[in-house]
Amino acid sequence: MKTLISLLCSCLPLLALAAPYTPKDGSAVIEQLPRRADATQIALRGLRQQLNATPQDLALATSLAQRYISLARSETDPRYLGYAQAALAPWWQQAAPPVPVRLLRATILQSTHQFGPALQDLDAVLAQQPQNGQAWLTRATVLTVQGDYARATAACARLSALTTQLVTVTCIANVASVTGRAATSEQLLDLTLQRSAGVAPELESWAMTLLAEMATRRGENALAEARYTKALAQQPRDSYLLGAYTDFLLDQQRPREVVKLLQDQQRIDALLLRYALALQALPGRQTAFQAAKVELAARFHAAMQRGDTVHQREQARFALFLQQDVPAALQLAQKNWAIQKEVPDMRILLEAALAARNYPAAQPVLAWIAANGVEDVALHRLVRQLGPLDGQKISAAKKAGTL
Repeated sequence: MKTLISLLCSCLPLLALAAPYTPKDGSAVIEQLPRRADATQIALRGLRQQLNATPQDLALATSLAQRYISLARSETDPRYLGYAQAALAPWWQQAAPPVPVRLLRATILQSTHQFGPALQDLDAVLAQQPQNGQAWLTRATVLTVQGDYARATAACARLSALTTQLVTVTCIANVASVTGRAATSEQLLDLTLQRSAGVAPELESWAMTLLAEMATRRGENALAEARYTKALAQQPRDSYLLGAYTDFLLDQQRPREVVKLLQDQQRIDALLLRYALALQALPGRQTAFQAAKVELAARFHAAMQRGDTVHQREQARFALFLQQDVPAALQLAQKNWAIQKEVPDMRILLEAALAARNYPAAQPVLAWIAANGVEDVALHRLVRQLGPLDGQKISAAKKAGTL
C-alpha cells in the first residue's frame, strides 16, 4: 500500500504556477522565501546535492520529487512542482519510464490539467501494477474532473482492498455528490470520518472539505461553516480549501473575512482572484482592488501568451465580474467546459450565459445537470433565472445544435 501522503498528493488538485510580473520599484517585496535555516529546506538541499552528484539514482530522484509534490500542497507553492519535474529530468521525456517516475509524472501532469497524458501514464502504471492504490486514486480524480463518473466510481471501488475505508469512501462520495446521490454519500462520509479517529490531518481535512462543499451545495450554511472551520484548523494553508471557503464567504456577502484570510496568499492566481473580488465589494479599498485587478490581468495575459489553459475558469470569472467583459467571459467559460466539468465549471458557464442572454450557450450545462442529477442550490438558482425553454429559446438552441 502506498503511503497516505502519497495518496493525498495525487488526489487533491494542485494549482498551476502563476505568471511572473515586473515589480514597480526596487523596494517591492516579490516573495517571502523559505528560511534557509528551516529544517525541511536544509534536508531538501542535502537531497538535491546528492542527486546532483548521482542524477541517475532512481530511488533518490523519486523520493525527492515526492517531497517536492507534498510541499507544493502544504506550502501552496506551485514552484515545487517544477523542482519535482527537474528531479525526474533523466526520465521525464521517456515514453515508458520506470513505474515510480511514471506515477509521479502523472501527478504533475494532472496538476497542470494535462489530463490526457496523465491518464495515459496512469493506465500504463496500472497495466504493470494493478494493485497500485495511488494510481487508482489519481485516475478517479482525473475522471471525475472530466465528468466520466462511471469510470471514476469504478476506480474508487478498486481502492477498497488497497487503502483505508475513509480514503475509499471519500473518493466515492466525491463522485456521488454530483450524480444525484448527495444525501446518502454525505451521510456515509460523515459517519466514516467520525469512526476514523486518529487519521492524518491531511486526510481528515480532505474529507471535511468535501463534507463542507456538500453542505454548501444543499444550502446548509451553518453546517458548511462549521466544517470549513474544522478543516482549516487542520490545514490552514491548503490552497484548494482556502479557495472553496472564500467562495462560500463571497456568496455569503462576507468580503472582509476573505481579505483577512487571503492577505498573504496572493501568489496563487485563484486566491488572488478571490482577494480581488472581496476588495471590489469593500468601500475604501478601491486602490488595492485596482492593483489586484491589474496584477491579475497581467498574469492571465501571460498565461494566454504561453498557451496555458489551466486558468480558464478563473479567467472567465475575472472577465465577467471584474472586467465586465461578458463576451470574453462566455468564450472562456465554454473553452473551460470542454476540458473539465466540476460544479464551479458549470456555475461560471451558466453565469456567463445568463449575463450574455445567450440561452443556447447554457444548454450543454443544463442538459448535464438534468442528466446527472447534480444537486447544488447556486446552480439551480441560475437554472431558474434562465427560465423555461420558450419557443424562441428552443429555436435558438436547435440552431446552435445543442438540442
